[in-house]
Amino acid sequence: MKKVPQLHRCAECSTRYKSIFNQIPLDEVEQVDVGKVCYSFKRGEVLFYEGQMPQGVYCIEKGKVKIFNTGSEGRDQIVRLSGNGDVVGYRALLGGDRYESTASCLEETEVCFIPKKQLLNMVTGQSCLAMRFMQHACQELGQASKIITNLAQKTVRERMAEVILVVQETFGDNEEGQIDVRLSREEWASLVGTATESCIRVLSDFQQEGLILLQGKFIKIQDRKGLLKLGKVTES
Repeated sequence: MKKVPQLHRCAECSTRYKSIFNQIPLDEVEQVDVGKVCYSFKRGEVLFYEGQMPQGVYCIEKGKVKIFNTGSEGRDQIVRLSGNGDVVGYRALLGGDRYESTASCLEETEVCFIPKKQLLNMVTGQSCLAMRFMQHACQELGQASKIITNLAQKTVRERMAEVILVVQETFGDNEEGQIDVRLSREEWASLVGTATESCIRVLSDFQQEGLILLQGKFIKIQDRKGLLKLGKVTES
């Protein structure tokens, strides 16, 4: 991690319109500029660790972050992927708790760090911002509930198909038509909630069935309708 000059003034940052801060008044946005600190992280570097007390929140200006828990046997379980405009670490801060998860960068990532005192002052003074945080927390709880249900009720093949679609929805495709995030087989297995060996086998089966194309650590979707049907996903 290294401290860098301010990436952008918040009022000029395109990713703000994807974030929790997209509806706050301009004068509040300018206050964020005064207190924020910008950092650059390399792939594999950690924003915060499970068990730490939060000192502020991180708004992702550019990059990708995985949020994961470590089980008793040392195995990671990815609970969420975050990208441009996402704010991470806010639930523990607002709840006065320690971080329940670790946040690690999947690629070179640039973030704006907003200190705890400043954020709490903003939330206290802006009912709109407080509501946005509450809505976002409810959405994340709903996603977590869905993950638990899927683990109990869907097969590995069904979960894999759904996860591939969710990851594409989160990050989109790159210029080569691949899902725009580089994930190892271990990380895909962690997202799906299965052993790495099972993940490798299912991905290979999907390729043979013409559903996807494996290109190193990237995946290109070949048959979206087939994945939707297999994953029992209703496209919105």
